[in-house]
Amino acid sequence: MNAFNSLVALALLFFIAHVILLFTSFGKNGYQKMRYFYSHLTLWICGGLLFLLAVLYAGKDVSAVLDVFDSPVKQLLIPGVVIVLSLTAHTIVRFLVMPKYQLSKK
Repeated sequence: MNAFNSLVALALLFFIAHVILLFTSFGKNGYQKMRYFYSHLTLWICGGLLFLLAVLYAGKDVSAVLDVFDSPVKQLLIPGVVIVLSLTAHTIVRFLVMPKYQLSKK
């Protein structure tokens, strides 16, 4: 397995871990702060891996998707989107999900 496939597989695993950790951060046991943090961490790592893939392989005809990110400005969109996703998720949790957990404790 070459480096490209390894990085893609690793990014996919971190994204799957992100989704699982995010959805299991809230449940019958209440809000699990560390699990929620790890969900964000795995998203950031996935974004970092995707950025690395774009830097290493964009414009080299390895992947049509990565070839879209053929300039540094386009490559910087990847961490930008990761930051926006992370902030959006955090805002939704803080203002929509957490108030419901606080109401259920009363």
